[in-house]
Parts: sequence; structure tokens; C-alpha cells
Amino acid sequence: MVSAPGWRVTAYDDHWRDLHAHCYRLAGNVADADELTQETFLRAWRARDRFEGRASVRTWLYRIATNLFLDTRKAAERRTAPVGDILEWSTTIGPYPDGLLVSDVASGVAAAEMVELALIAALMYLPPRQRAAFVLRDVSGWTPAEVADALGVAVPAANSLVQRARHTVRGHAPTDPRDWRRPALTADDEAILRRYADASDAESIRILLADDVRITMPPDPPVVGIDAVTAFLARPLDWRTFSASANGRPALVNYLRGAGSARYEGLVVDLLRVVEGRIAEINAFVGAAHVAAFGLPATLDPAAHL
Repeated sequence: MVSAPGWRVTAYDDHWRDLHAHCYRLAGNVADADELTQETFLRAWRARDRFEGRASVRTWLYRIATNLFLDTRKAAERRTAPVGDILEWSTTIGPYPDGLLVSDVASGVAAAEMVELALIAALMYLPPRQRAAFVLRDVSGWTPAEVADALGVAVPAANSLVQRARHTVRGHAPTDPRDWRRPALTADDEAILRRYADASDAESIRILLADDVRITMPPDPPVVGIDAVTAFLARPLDWRTFSASANGRPALVNYLRGAGSARYEGLVVDLLRVVEGRIAEINAFVGAAHVAAFGLPATLDPAAHL
């Protein structure tokens, strides 16, 4: 058996990234995934003497994280089912920066398991137990018996949770499960992102947009159509922006300096959906927590260089 400090370091180094990705799929945003991951390792450390090795450390950590998620979401089991496009009104969902997945070779495991934002949005329609069952079975590939064991139910009950979850997800996620995975960022995507970041007038913005483009930015209502979106993006505001990617999609991290302010405030992260060379959708995630998820500061001095 590995010594206690050695166990802790090895487990953390080997499993942080894929466990964090699992927690993100359950929680739907990086801030909550951070908390779930941290608490999972804390609980695992406290229970390390009870780990018997009948399952892998990774499986054991996933089980702890899943049940911790369910414990924190018990009240949500009784919530009213959401209606409409989650990306239009939910302030709890958020992007997963691709930078969290590419810092070393071991992160390839997590990168292979990361999912498209569309699937994360679809999962938010599920009650917590169905969400956990679906993620374990259809995203992580656990067997029905493993899912049942993790959730503390009989196999038929676990299968029922998965089937009900699949029925709901089919109504909100891409039809082909292959489209649930994190897409590969293409050179064309990166070129569009550079042009979007540099665009400062209505003409240079409009040429990048699809006719039916839409911006979602809860809690505010969406902005729909090329004319409305162009006018919205061309407002004369003092922005600083940084290119990034999240969930395999081009992203722009935006800082705004208000009139009379000495500093730029991290305000919003834009994720772009590019279709046939045009921006078809901009999912804007408003709030400093989304900026912080990219490892960037909450505020910037005008002379700062990142």
C-alpha cells in the first residue's frame, strides 16, 4: 500500500483533470466543479484507510464525487422542469476552458472525455439523479452494475434512470452521440475568432455574422438577427479582449472599463458557434467567475500585458 502522503499526491496528480471534467459535466460550470473536486479529494483522504482496491482509484473518486453532487442537489430534485433554451436564461451553466485540458500529457484523458456545450446544456434539463446516471453510463462508459452501485440502487432502477435521461437528452442535445464530444478547434475557427476580436465597427462585425445569428446572455433576453446583433456588438464601449477556447469552441474573454473607472473589470466570456464560415451563435457568459475559470485576474490595469 502507498504511504498516506504518497497516496494523496499520486491520486491528485493522476486523477485531478479527469475528475474535474466529470464534476463539470455534473455541475455545469467550473466554479462548482472546483468545489466538488476539492471536496472529493478531501473526503477520499479522510476515507483512505477504507479503500480496499476492489475498484480503481479513479472509479472510487468518481463515486465519491457523484454522491457529493447528489448530496448538494437534493433540494433540486423537486424543482420545476426548465422550459425553453437553457442558454437563454440559466445563469448557472458555464464554459470549460480548454486550457485546463492541455497542460501535460496526462490531460489527454480528460480532453477525450470533455463534452460539447450543447450536451452540458441538455444535461441541465435532467434531475440530479438522472444526470448522474446518464453521465456515468453514456459519457464515462460505466456498466449498469457500476452505475447502480455508485447510486446505491438496484440495476433495474439504474437502467430506468438512464432511459429516462436519454429520452430527455434526445430532445435537447445533438442527435448523434459523436457530436457530444469536445470538437476540435479548426484553423478557420481561430481565424474567425481573430477577426471577431479585432472588429471594432459595424461593417467589420456584420461581415462575420450569419443572417440568423443570435446572442444568448442570461439573465438578459437574447439578441436575435444580424441587424440587432451588429448594433449590439458595435456599441462604443472600452473593451480589452483575450482569445481563448472552451468546450472545443473559439472563445473571447472580455474586460470592460466603465466611464471614469481606472481599471478594466472582467465581465463576460463569449463562446462562438461557427457554421460555414459565419458566426451563427454567441453564447455570452456574464460574471467574474467565468473569467476567473480561464486563470485570468478579475481586474486589469490599462497598462497590463497578459
